[in-house]
Amino acid sequence: MFEQLQDPPFVAIRQGIQRFVDEELRPMERELGLDAESPLPVEVLRKVWRRSAALGYYAACLPQALGGKGLGILEQCALKADLAASGCALAPHVLGDLGGPPRVGNMLKHATPEQLERYFLPVIRGERSTCFALTEPHSGSDVMSIRTRAVSDGDDLVITGHKHYISGAPFADFAIVMCVTDPETTPPAITAVLVDLDLPGVTVSHEYVPMSGQHIDADIVMDQVRVPRSCVLGGLGRGFALGMSRINVNRLLHCPSMLGLADRAYRMSLDYAGQRRQFGGPIARFQAIQHMLADMAAALWACESMIAQTAMLADAGGDLRMKAAACKLFVSERCFEIADKAVQIHGNVGVTRGHPVERTFRLLRMFRVFTGTSEIQRNTIAKAILEPASPAA
Repeated sequence: MFEQLQDPPFVAIRQGIQRFVDEELRPMERELGLDAESPLPVEVLRKVWRRSAALGYYAACLPQALGGKGLGILEQCALKADLAASGCALAPHVLGDLGGPPRVGNMLKHATPEQLERYFLPVIRGERSTCFALTEPHSGSDVMSIRTRAVSDGDDLVITGHKHYISGAPFADFAIVMCVTDPETTPPAITAVLVDLDLPGVTVSHEYVPMSGQHIDADIVMDQVRVPRSCVLGGLGRGFALGMSRINVNRLLHCPSMLGLADRAYRMSLDYAGQRRQFGGPIARFQAIQHMLADMAAALWACESMIAQTAMLADAGGDLRMKAAACKLFVSERCFEIADKAVQIHGNVGVTRGHPVERTFRLLRMFRVFTGTSEIQRNTIAKAILEPASPAA
């Protein structure tokens, strides 16, 4: 995938990450008996974060001045697709997708020197992990309906609320929590606050596991949690703009992960169709199987092309609002269809619990909900294409 990226320094990074996965992470998984549905011990994750940081991969998305490689969005997409296609349970932690530098990159410019030193630089070094806490039990896509409150009390804010289904929360050291600081304004003023998850009054609950079987989500319940005002990120009432500033690129960067998962399911289906014999020969000779494989190959090409074009637009500083939504909608639905065909080709093997194709099917189904459902993406696209053209200057 993304064969057009042939710049020698990037090729070296890409090959180095593949070696890291094959020579260090896979043996670690075998030694510890870990798979994609295992609860991952925090001490193991910290070891992966620090090692990836030492190799120069963990913060690759950040500018060189912050210890990164200054990779563009297109290059990040290629790496994320490779890692997802690897099938390695620890692969998402190589680039810090679940609590590392990609979670904080666009927020660094809003951080005070104290916040950089205490919170963000340790994340970049792989010493601490974070999560972005927006969603609540009664508030998903409707951001303005969040109920978590931060009430001023002298030099502190006192936070009470319940954040739900927060990715990376099970192993995070602190959260970037979106709180209502003034409910009387229209819309209500929302503020981003840095909250250490070991503070009195904070509970991180792991009482559910999504259909993917991964132990990467949790709820964060805050009961009268006292946080100094110095932990406000970006200023009072600026949380909504800060949070939304990451959403378009975030939607796009989910897409190569889906692509990598679907590509692995496709390649497994190719192999299986050539090896599985029925009625005196491989099932690959049947036109029904050939048509499914052809549809899968065409869909993968379309998805990769769409991701690459949208990533190049992002690297050029273009407006991603509609195209990131369209990309997330199209890729999530086409990649799920690829997984569905992979299950069909594998037959009873494909519906066996724990088989890689069955697991991929479950995981790709979830992506049609993550970072805005398909319906929300359609709303965003419709709004963009129906907006009246701006009058000529």
